[in-house]
Amino acid sequence: MTQKQGGSIELNSKSGLKLSKIPTCINAHPNSEPHYKSQLKKNHAALKEFQTLLYSGHAKALLIIFQGMDTAGKDGAIEHVMSGVNPQGCSVVSFKTPTSAELDHDFFWRANQVLPARGMIGIFNRSYYEEALITRVHPELLLKEKLPSGKIYGNKFWSDRYRDIVNHEKYLHRQGYEIVKIFIHISKDEQKKRLMDRFSDPKKQWKISEGDVRERAFWNEYQHAYEQCLRHTGTKTAPWYIVPGDDKKSARLQISQILITRFEAMKLEYPELNPEEQQRLKKLKALLGKE
Repeated sequence: MTQKQGGSIELNSKSGLKLSKIPTCINAHPNSEPHYKSQLKKNHAALKEFQTLLYSGHAKALLIIFQGMDTAGKDGAIEHVMSGVNPQGCSVVSFKTPTSAELDHDFFWRANQVLPARGMIGIFNRSYYEEALITRVHPELLLKEKLPSGKIYGNKFWSDRYRDIVNHEKYLHRQGYEIVKIFIHISKDEQKKRLMDRFSDPKKQWKISEGDVRERAFWNEYQHAYEQCLRHTGTKTAPWYIVPGDDKKSARLQISQILITRFEAMKLEYPELNPEEQQRLKKLKALLGKE
């Protein structure tokens, strides 16, 4: 089932999904720069308050997962949307090519090492989902993992992997993790434009990698891999949010609103002190008042 959340789409079941039919751009953000900044600042204030509530209770953790094609704007979204929260209560992890040690473990292992503690916000820039995306487009990468299933990776292999992800996220949810999964959806034309901008802007040339250009040849394969992955791993407790990403400002506002909505659904409250703790505070207050 898909539900619209502003300009984004919430996907929480195995309903049909064709990314080519989902818009990558909407006219949802304010026309003026001051209006955009004002709305984002307002959302920053709300997220900061929710972060304080989360930390005060230490009963739950928020895990935000960003996925998207190269140049989708994941880094920028993290920077602009989360700039208002306290960095001491938030961690950001970017997942690159697995190391030899990581390849010797199950594909959740490296992510589990950096899960946020209860009371904290954790952000994954890419994640264990790469094991159902890039490895599906390039199955030869699976040979490095020395899996017991052998060299044939058919439909059953991928359905098993999707089921492993769903079960793992259900386990995390039972342990107090609220998981927000965001797929920033851009068009192939927009990706080309952003790559070309990097070539012409000296301040962005350092971002260029051979892989960015090489992987464009597999655009259709990646779209298919994302369609299958999003369809089979979106659940009621951990849905996917497909955010149109061609307009970066619009995407950032949508993402900030998604986070606010999910925080509200958590129904966080400041912890209540028991009578003994309240009495202790009275004594401390009285002691301080005597100075």
